[in-house]
Amino acid sequence: MNELFEHIKHIIKTRRTTKPPMMNGQRIPDEQVKELLKLADWAPTHGRTEPWRFRVYANDQVQAFCLTHAELYKKHIAPDKFLEMNYEKLLHMGDQASHVIVGYMRRGDLPKIPALEEIAATSCAIQNLLLGATALGIASYWGSGGMAYHPAMKDFLQLGEEDLVLGILYLGYSDKPADAGKRTVPLEEKVQWHG
Repeated sequence: MNELFEHIKHIIKTRRTTKPPMMNGQRIPDEQVKELLKLADWAPTHGRTEPWRFRVYANDQVQAFCLTHAELYKKHIAPDKFLEMNYEKLLHMGDQASHVIVGYMRRGDLPKIPALEEIAATSCAIQNLLLGATALGIASYWGSGGMAYHPAMKDFLQLGEEDLVLGILYLGYSDKPADAGKRTVPLEEKVQWHG
């Protein structure tokens, strides 16, 4: 195999999820985050709809977003389901993160393209961003908890009816080395080879 393949393989195999509290609060230069968004923009897209969209929160807007996220939880969760610890977790999720990015699928104007394909394309864009972050030594977390999938988040972001939030990305640096990766199901059980 060639050197470029080995480098890409290394990045893919060493990408890890780092929970935001494990980040160290060090700031990522905005220019690097912009470069990651440029990588995201090269995801595959059927019909060239390019459905991925990103809202980037930096500086004091990270804490503002986390406060809004926590308040959405407080306002829209039934009182008997509300947990103060979940509120606090959402409120402080970005305390050590440098940037928070909400990734969502904007439903395009080509109804013949199934929504599933637009979701897949947006997921690929997010993966491009995460792999680029790994290559730059940036820790990342793709979160789907809290209010990420709740209609209240769509309302807050002023998304269209068919648009979908696919996750909240937290970016930062971490002093903790990434854990070794593992897979629990052998590849042979996931692949049927014909021919």
